[in-house]
Amino acid sequence: MKTLLDLVERHRAGAVVGIYSVCSAHPLVICAALEHAKAMDQLALIEATSNQVNQDGGYTGLTPAQFRDVVWGLADEVGLARERILLGGDHLGPNAWQSQPAKDALQRAEVLVAEYVRAGFRKIHLDCSMPCGEDPLLTEAVIAERNAALCVRAEEAWRAGGGDAPVYIVGSEVPTPGGAQETLHELQVTEPAAALATLEAHRAAFVRHGLQAAWERVVGLVVQPGVEFDDTRVMDYVPAKARRLSACLDSQPHLVFEAHSTDYQMPEALAGLVRDHFAILKVGPALTFALREAVWALDRIEQEWLGAEHGSHVRSTVLQAMRREPRHWTKYYLGSGHALDLQLEYSLSDRIRYYWPVPAVAQAMARLTVSFENSKPPLPLLRQYLPAAYQALRGGELATDAHSLVMHHIRQVLAEYSAACDQTG
Repeated sequence: MKTLLDLVERHRAGAVVGIYSVCSAHPLVICAALEHAKAMDQLALIEATSNQVNQDGGYTGLTPAQFRDVVWGLADEVGLARERILLGGDHLGPNAWQSQPAKDALQRAEVLVAEYVRAGFRKIHLDCSMPCGEDPLLTEAVIAERNAALCVRAEEAWRAGGGDAPVYIVGSEVPTPGGAQETLHELQVTEPAAALATLEAHRAAFVRHGLQAAWERVVGLVVQPGVEFDDTRVMDYVPAKARRLSACLDSQPHLVFEAHSTDYQMPEALAGLVRDHFAILKVGPALTFALREAVWALDRIEQEWLGAEHGSHVRSTVLQAMRREPRHWTKYYLGSGHALDLQLEYSLSDRIRYYWPVPAVAQAMARLTVSFENSKPPLPLLRQYLPAAYQALRGGELATDAHSLVMHHIRQVLAEYSAACDQTG
């Protein structure tokens, strides 16, 4: 994909530029990302994970081709040209089938990668870092060998279908998708020697599989720069701690780092990450957390404005759905009583994101939307619960329908990422 290759080349030539990757399957989050890209005249990088989207449907029920069509349909509605959308596949490997024997899980992973490439995904994160079935603890060499085997299938799918060549991300120091499940204390930044060893193991594996041309399109390495979040805390980026890691890329002039779990970092930390060669910033839960913040605000405005008897009660409907079906949060939220109540509603891990498609929740959201379509909410309530939206509305920049108010709130987060990814002045 020439656009991403060009961006990496510009970054390594000295321009303080990067790209943020929106890792979410929620249509409102994707729509906000597309609207923001259009408004800022930027590319929109939208990624799906192997658990969200796969040949079996994943937890979204979507195959890669179906997810692509959802994104493209939203782009058409927003008026963003499809050529300005980059589709990526995150954690592509056996993650969704870890309980199966390694041979079976890896065969499924090969099908997965091929389907992503056939569907037009061109940023491919090869991730076989997780043990499967009977696997012992995996060595770097085994991970690299498995990733190279997946790359073979990706290259075959690309050559059969044509289009831009895929670019690849590798690396086994991959944070837990969606935030840490354990309490955070201190993170160990990836050692430069370990990062370079990962690259060498992958280079050797790619050569063994005849993938020299594909190796030229490996543009990113996933490492741990010292950023993460759990239920209530954020581990902030400290440039001094990552200085040696950043410097090790001096010997790799065609690569940048990809930073996962950058959610909730302060704007200056995001800017520091890009300056230090962490030029691909992944964000997901922070965007659905912003979505939840906006919906909670609208729910409260609606009840105070129209009365509880006329409210859609989205907030209580979501929490009831979580209680009825706890499988999406039980491994993450270990509190009880009031502590659990707070986790369910406000955790930075935002397991609420799995419950928006529940029919009762979707119906409540539809009722909320109608309330804001039928008449305009009182300005004082907007100022009370959505002060940034109030300011935009007073400036003539925003409408008062629910969709516009939610989009505006999500875009406040996206604005921090787009600013960090273009520091050219």
